[in-house]
Amino acid sequence: MGPAHAGPMTITFITGANKGLGHETARRLVALGHTVLLGARDVRAGRAAARELGARHVPLDVTDEESVAAAAADVERHEGRVDVLVNNAGIHGPFGDPSGLTGADVGAVLDVNVVGVVRVTTAFLPLLRRSADPVIINVSSAMGSLAATHDPRRPESTAIAPAYTASKAALTMLTTQYAKALPGLRINAADPGYTATDLNGHSGHQTVTEGTDVIVRLATEGPGHGTGRFVDRAGDIAW
Repeated sequence: MGPAHAGPMTITFITGANKGLGHETARRLVALGHTVLLGARDVRAGRAAARELGARHVPLDVTDEESVAAAAADVERHEGRVDVLVNNAGIHGPFGDPSGLTGADVGAVLDVNVVGVVRVTTAFLPLLRRSADPVIINVSSAMGSLAATHDPRRPESTAIAPAYTASKAALTMLTTQYAKALPGLRINAADPGYTATDLNGHSGHQTVTEGTDVIVRLATEGPGHGTGRFVDRAGDIAW
């Protein structure tokens, strides 16, 4: 038991949390005292990660409407609310020359990175509305920033990843639309920066801890901060 004056525990749900940025975010927020619900499609990996971190695994495939509904119902039964939703699940799809890119390639990336976020957000909004300070963090990327990808000083300007960059541009816009429409919630997009994870074959120059700095900050900043922002670990960034 904590001190008697402690407020209610912050309940945080993270999608795609069995590895990479999601896993590190879960680890850090557990250490900060959050009750972390670890959403993962792979049940074995999800259970193992939750056991290791002191979190609770909730089976979740963001591309499957029934799975998303079941995850929300599971949280409804066990915790009854969510204070922070971190939409972290993402895939990168094909990199390089788009000459052979198919509709199915792009559809698969959008289904996880954009449509999946809509599915989860819609299902979890009733749980978030029970929070005294509801927060949604969409893990986007400066790879989807028109400014960064046109700035020759930035590594994002040299990458060719049509499906991924388009999905992250869409996710950032989605974030600002939700923020305008739902003023009772704080809804922001986070750019972790170029971080070494499975997503890029561990080629990023940042550690996974540095990559989660912005997500952890948004998850713990408390009431009174802005909504509809696009931020990285140094502050607000260009669209």
